[in-house]
Amino acid sequence: MTIEASKSEQKAAKIRLGMVGGGQGAFIGAVHRMAARLDDHYELVAGALSSTPEKAMASGRDLGLDPARCYASFEEMADREAARPDGIEAVSIVTPNHVHFAAAKAFLERGIHVICDKPLTSNLEDAKKLKEVADKAKALFILTHNYTGYPMVRHARELVQAGELGEIRLVQMEYPQDWLSEPVEQTGAKQAVWRTDPAQSGAGGSTGDIGTHAYNLGCFISGLELDELAADVDTFVPGRRLDDNAHVMMRFRGKDGGRPAKGLLWCSQVAVGHENGLKVRVYGTKAGIEWTQADPNYLWFTRLGEPKQLITRGGAGAGAAAARVTRIPSGHPEGYLEAFATIYSEAAAAINAAKAGTLVDPSVVYPTVDDGVKGVAFVTACIESGKQNGAWVKV
Repeated sequence: MTIEASKSEQKAAKIRLGMVGGGQGAFIGAVHRMAARLDDHYELVAGALSSTPEKAMASGRDLGLDPARCYASFEEMADREAARPDGIEAVSIVTPNHVHFAAAKAFLERGIHVICDKPLTSNLEDAKKLKEVADKAKALFILTHNYTGYPMVRHARELVQAGELGEIRLVQMEYPQDWLSEPVEQTGAKQAVWRTDPAQSGAGGSTGDIGTHAYNLGCFISGLELDELAADVDTFVPGRRLDDNAHVMMRFRGKDGGRPAKGLLWCSQVAVGHENGLKVRVYGTKAGIEWTQADPNYLWFTRLGEPKQLITRGGAGAGAAAARVTRIPSGHPEGYLEAFATIYSEAAAAINAAKAGTLVDPSVVYPTVDDGVKGVAFVTACIESGKQNGAWVKV
């Protein structure tokens, strides 16, 4: 099943979508709406777009929503939409982290599918509780770790699963940015304010905001499970309440009785000169791979003792996993929005299978509530290790 085939199959019956958060001035809400529209699987019909009722209504008007379906709170939206015969079938939750748990729980308990931004919750206790709710619900939970949607990330994962790298030894992940190199939050900038506020973001700053992405991607490609970590966590900007840099050593569980692999993760929001430098390298006994988000249509693959090979999205070297989420021919770049849209399209395939009472195509892949719990556990362990001067902590 390709993205294009899936798109054509679903044109007659778009999924009725609601959104929590993402109102005026929000960055990620607009990204989610573009991603949902790209492959034409969804129709946005309702929203609780802000915690301020007046702003929620104004934001709904801007998007052309029916005023009767612009709600002052997600609680009201969950109740009223669940009672409508034409109510929403799925909801996107694009709020700051501290709202994720209550909002997701409200919709899951009413049988409405949830597509939620990462990290799963602001603390591990809520993450575990939300997993219990999701496991019991008659609805799906999809977590938008959007970088797993890139075709060449899918190909990298396919290479590992096919044994092309041999036994995995090393996983290196990095995600440096520089946008918080100064105390931007003190200027009132919305995106910086909540990300540096423990009450809204949780215990992790850079570890929760971008470290979780790098960690998820390393695990997604390698297929490894983290056992323990040691983290050197820093807050470089004076007055900042959460971390803005972390260096994390990792020990993964051995697979099939094999030797445990080692990992190294660096996340930073004070690395001057880096805009969004997500990169993953995986090395095995037979080969190594390297993928960079700034140049996402290419994957470097090197077999031991052979020249480096550049595999291109849509090119001859890319496999079936990449091909099914590729939209345009090679040479035409696909990027961030397309990768994000892949998560929405995978979610649509799963939601439509659930509606039809059929099994979803096994090639459909998306991050789940389990991935979300692992991400929050990673952040929790990083902060705990940092407080113990980098001691090894079980995850």
